Amino acid sequence: MHKPIFLNHISLFYPNKICFEDFSAQIQNGDRIAVIGNNGCGKSSLLKIIKGDMEPSEGEVQNNSNIVFGYVSQLIYDYENLSGGEKFNRALSAALASRPDVLLLDEPTNHLDLKNRKSLVKMLEFYKGTLIVVSHDEELLRASIGAFWSIDGGAVRTFSGKYDDYKRSVSQQRQELEYEIHSLNKEKKEAHNALMKEQERASKSKKRGEKLIKNKRWLPAVGDLKQSSAEKTSGKNKGNINEKRNSLNERLSSLRLPEIIKPKFSLSAKDAGSKNVLYISGGGAAYKAESESGGAKQTAVLQNINISLSGGRRLAVTGDNGSGKTTLFKAILDAPEIIKTGIWDAPAKEEIGYLDQYYKNLDDDKTVLETVSDLLQNKTIVEIRDFLNDFLFRKNEEVNKKNIFLSGGERARLSLAVIAAKTPKLLLLDEITNNIDLQTKLHAAQVLRQYPGAMLVISHERHFLEEINVADFVELKKI
Repeated sequence: MHKPIFLNHISLFYPNKICFEDFSAQIQNGDRIAVIGNNGCGKSSLLKIIKGDMEPSEGEVQNNSNIVFGYVSQLIYDYENLSGGEKFNRALSAALASRPDVLLLDEPTNHLDLKNRKSLVKMLEFYKGTLIVVSHDEELLRASIGAFWSIDGGAVRTFSGKYDDYKRSVSQQRQELEYEIHSLNKEKKEAHNALMKEQERASKSKKRGEKLIKNKRWLPAVGDLKQSSAEKTSGKNKGNINEKRNSLNERLSSLRLPEIIKPKFSLSAKDAGSKNVLYISGGGAAYKAESESGGAKQTAVLQNINISLSGGRRLAVTGDNGSGKTTLFKAILDAPEIIKTGIWDAPAKEEIGYLDQYYKNLDDDKTVLETVSDLLQNKTIVEIRDFLNDFLFRKNEEVNKKNIFLSGGERARLSLAVIAAKTPKLLLLDEITNNIDLQTKLHAAQVLRQYPGAMLVISHERHFLEEINVADFVELKKI
């Protein structure tokens, strides 16, 4: 057991960026906390602050000096010749060997296959110490967590309870926000109308006074007195209305709803058709390689693959690490290093969209606007800006930013925009949720749910597969 760890008014900020401010909390023995939030909001840094490897910009952490921490970072540089999943298992074993009081895990499921993911979730359920994990994996969040620290808008908000309770709470807060924004906009409109009426009333009152003076029904001194009184009343009314309007504007600016992507695809479900888009029968795949004697040899990875995929159908590819899931995609794409056997009937390469977890389909030397303009050459700049607006690229500095400088979430949204702009008949998705936050995952699901073509998906996240309406599975086995 360990004593409570106190986070006292801690803040984290960098030049031109505030991650969070004035966060206070206690970490009790046995707590199971998930730190969640968008990419770049400071989740990994918060783990390092708790461990004592990094100082907060403001505030202090108390009682963490005599505690044994086990820590596994998101990027593991040791064990060079091992796969991502094997590296994580080695690093986790080393962390647990110290019998830690507090176990800190940063995106632990990123490179794990389904089998290893289930093993990790089960292990964490039986782990008796304090657990603090940065993750966007909903299966892990549902199974092993009892409290959530959400970093958003420069603050850390805490929630105690299960993940589904947390999601319901967030959904309810969104509905309340939507109602409050609607009410505030209504009040703002009413305030504007009241201001217009007050200005009109004051103008009529002034003209009436001038008319009465002109017709000598009022003495000038009386008219001046009445006009002065009317102006004071009008000024007070205008001041009250403007004060209310400014208050409404301040409240509206503090309310921020997660934005929704509503994509427009160049290919409709009708155009996609119901005929076979991908047909593989008795398919095999091997990598070309040079033997020690200098001759050619082959390293077989896939054999006896049978897949039939019609337009609009969605199929998930599962299997252990090393079973050939990515090799299957390379074979479909006719990668030059692959030798194929059997029947492989796939669309032409230009009719296949391929997205991997790093979104390498983007040219880093191009801007966001150039990337989409190249695909929509028959559209005007206004139409292209409207299209990018649907994918939340709105400001000039956003659309003119080079792809190399985009955040992970921006790269994901632009890659999805590319798919929508020139919609392929077949879409291949290779672990696209590995490095994205929950908000970006939500955006990806919004787009992919509406994608009209055939889809082949490599993913270990069952919940995400359900979100994008994938119900059929094919499992690959190691040869």
